[in-house]
Amino acid sequence: MPLPTPAPGLVISYAYLWKRERRAGVGEGRKDRPCAIVLAVADADGDRLVYVAPITHTPPDDPANAIELPAKVKQRLGLDAERSWIVTDELNKFVWPGFDLRPVSRSKPDVFAWGFLPTELFEALKRGIAAHQKARRLHVLARD
Repeated sequence: MPLPTPAPGLVISYAYLWKRERRAGVGEGRKDRPCAIVLAVADADGDRLVYVAPITHTPPDDPANAIELPAKVKQRLGLDAERSWIVTDELNKFVWPGFDLRPVSRSKPDVFAWGFLPTELFEALKRGIAAHQKARRLHVLARD
């Protein structure tokens, strides 16, 4: 199965590197996790730059820093039943497909995405990220 085309709202499996991990000197994401593609654009060299927001089971310290994924959305995507949040105050940026794109499971080695977020949820994600960017509190970590 070919790699998916990176598109905003697509939830991919990715080895996300948290800003706290980078500050601690870690160079690679410790865990493969679902991440939502926020933006996919071509750069001056024609490479496709992709920005992703991580999805985590850890509740945010500040509710303004994440959006909870509704259980129905998690079920539709085929994610687990635990509560999860999409983080809005940090992103990873990489050239598609990069080294950190991962299969969604060992039993599906050629599947790299679960599907798309609903439009309303994706719009809320964009608003949250934009608010952090406007307040200069958005951290974007380049992975390439």
